[in-house]
Amino acid sequence: MRPGSDRLARDPAGAPLWVVVLDVGAKVLLVLAVSRVALDPAWGNLEGKAPGTRALTYPLLAFLVPLAHLLRRSGRPYPWLVDLMVTVPAFSDILGNRLDLYDRVTWFDDAMHILNTGLLGGAAVVAVGYVGAPLMRRLVVSVAAGMTFSVVWEVWEYYAFVTRSAEVGTAYADTVGDLALGWLGTVCVAAMIGSRSSERQDSQPAARRPAPRLPGATVS
Repeated sequence: MRPGSDRLARDPAGAPLWVVVLDVGAKVLLVLAVSRVALDPAWGNLEGKAPGTRALTYPLLAFLVPLAHLLRRSGRPYPWLVDLMVTVPAFSDILGNRLDLYDRVTWFDDAMHILNTGLLGGAAVVAVGYVGAPLMRRLVVSVAAGMTFSVVWEVWEYYAFVTRSAEVGTAYADTVGDLALGWLGTVCVAAMIGSRSSERQDSQPAARRPAPRLPGATVS
């Protein structure tokens, strides 16, 4: 293992090549997919599911991290892992609808709410440098960020197409269930994301254990 290859557990900028490849690939495929959906909603199985709005908002989500990094102008390395974790939810929704998994697989929607909300919460944990922080700090950041995204998504979904679809009668129960699953995802990711770092720190003498990096702190 080359020196520094384990920085990913502590530093969002220390991403290996596969993270960069997946991130760039997901973005390219997402842009191509939403372009096709904008022209032909039936291609993405998105008839009646606000295809035009998705074609606009998904690229905005996928390019949120690049935009924030550009505006920040901090000179810090690019946070590839955070970018990938934010891009996956948009890409997975387009891909899942294209393959018709939301309608053909009964548990797929539930799994996506757990995974995607968890990824968004986990992205916030990595972004602020709390991967090696105590569990309670990771939970606070992950749940706050993930559930904020989840609430925004449910509100957008309700007004974008649910009120005009056959799902309106069951929308309340579905929303409550989705929020609960999203919360579960944020908790699981917060617990998992610091496990390797915690194990590594536990194996070091107390005097040598690095303090959790606070937002804005530099990594030596």
